[in-house]
Amino acid sequence: MAVKMRLQRHGSKKRPFYFIVIADARSPRDGKFIQKLGSYNPLTVPATIQIDRQKALDWLQKGAQPTDTVRRILSFKGVLFLKHLLRGVGLGLFDEATAMEKFTQWSSEHDAHVAKRQGVDKKARTDKRNVPVVKKVEEVAVPVAAAVEEEAPVAEVPATTEEKPTAE
Repeated sequence: MAVKMRLQRHGSKKRPFYFIVIADARSPRDGKFIQKLGSYNPLTVPATIQIDRQKALDWLQKGAQPTDTVRRILSFKGVLFLKHLLRGVGLGLFDEATAMEKFTQWSSEHDAHVAKRQGVDKKARTDKRNVPVVKKVEEVAVPVAAAVEEEAPVAEVPATTEEKPTAE
């Protein structure tokens, strides 16, 4: 039986909300599933993702295949990086304490980066709201007579006298 990690759509028309589930590959998209791992709401800015990392990691180690979108979600949340580190532990490249230390370091850097992006996005939205709709027109103090002369300059065409060569 092939097991997939995929999204199960809920929500009304044009208002999607997804559950991240483990399901048999043959079952329908919104049908029967084995276990629910979390949720994904793409409508919030930034998208809200809640997932149980330990359950997701267990299913990945058992051989569950994530879909493309779920793979990106797992990568964003660090589950795939944790799987990678635990594989290194299994191969004897480093011990589990070092792997957990690397993961916590990555997690703190990632959380800081996400918080920074959220702050930038929030600031951009508030700045966008504070921009006036109507722009003020700058008045230029130019005398009317001077303005007319500048707008319509008179072009003088010099008269040239060209003599045509005569046949002799």
